[in-house]
Amino acid sequence: MRAGIAPLRRLTLSQITTEKEETQMGDRSKPKRGSMAFGPRKRARRQTGRVKSWPSNGGGEVKIQGFAGYKAGMSHVLIRDENPGSPSAGQEIRRAVTIVETPPLQILGIRAYHQTYYGKQTAGEAWASGEEIAEAQPNLVRRVPARIDHDTKEHIDAIKEMAEKGTLCEVRLIVSTQPSKVKSIPTKTPNIMELGLNGSDIASRIAWAEERLGQTLKVSDVFSNGNDLDVIAVTKGKGWQGSIKRWGIKLLSHKNSKRRRQGGNMGDFGTAYVRKTIRQAGQTGYHQRTEYNKKVIRVSSPDEDEVTPDGGFLRYGEVTNDYIIVQGSLPGPSKRLLRFRESVRPRKTQDPVDITYVSTSSKQGV
Repeated sequence: MRAGIAPLRRLTLSQITTEKEETQMGDRSKPKRGSMAFGPRKRARRQTGRVKSWPSNGGGEVKIQGFAGYKAGMSHVLIRDENPGSPSAGQEIRRAVTIVETPPLQILGIRAYHQTYYGKQTAGEAWASGEEIAEAQPNLVRRVPARIDHDTKEHIDAIKEMAEKGTLCEVRLIVSTQPSKVKSIPTKTPNIMELGLNGSDIASRIAWAEERLGQTLKVSDVFSNGNDLDVIAVTKGKGWQGSIKRWGIKLLSHKNSKRRRQGGNMGDFGTAYVRKTIRQAGQTGYHQRTEYNKKVIRVSSPDEDEVTPDGGFLRYGEVTNDYIIVQGSLPGPSKRLLRFRESVRPRKTQDPVDITYVSTSSKQGV
């Protein structure tokens, strides 16, 4: 053996595999990223979220299953960890929260549905007096006819008659927002929407709604501290974006010709079109999204617990009406109307909420 040359080693297959794993890290190939389940990714038809289904628990007292409010901004709180299995059980933990201003909703009418081969269809509806609506909200007349000739009692009796025959399957409330009570919202035209009613039987729900026709509804009548809810809203619009930002695909090699922030192969030569599974540039944001099981941290009002930070919320201002604090972030920019719904996938256990501190420090420059 010549001097300066190390002898060769005989290695087994397991030793070769071990040394290779120690010297090389796995390079996972994932060219297609982003979910096709949310397609087509185009702009939402309307800025107000649409609730496509309501939970049907049945039994118990009649209760409202939803509400709506305007997103003010985010802050942070200190709460006591009540989860016995958590490493920080019993200790104060910091959580990011979103504050949503929730002025009262006005109950405008009742809408009844019956089941058909094509799904649920409207069987009848009864509205509050047109004079009451015009007096309470003058801006609402542009969205809803005055309905001065609408006989409320006659329509309610017709709905009750259908309920006795057993032809109705669901009863909902028709409500409107009151943006004129919110200083930070530029629009004064109310939004009209439906809220689900649950509990007891159909006849009891109709009687419950008839008693409250034309009255206002507070968020404290629907949700309380510790509840889980679903949030339906339209996300922030970001306009036309490239495939990297829109789908999160990998950057091409640094040796690639001309550009890296683009997709690679868009298909074979034989196909006369580009498949919809190919990640391409397009509209990003301004999509309707639903976030499930968001925990309610607090339901209160500024008179009881001040929540507006020093200098007000960025691009919003002060919270002057009842509000709800929800753990985590919520879709949409500030001033966006968010819709709340009773959770359709509730947790088996709901831990109590013990707030020890709510930050009201200035958010300017954060």
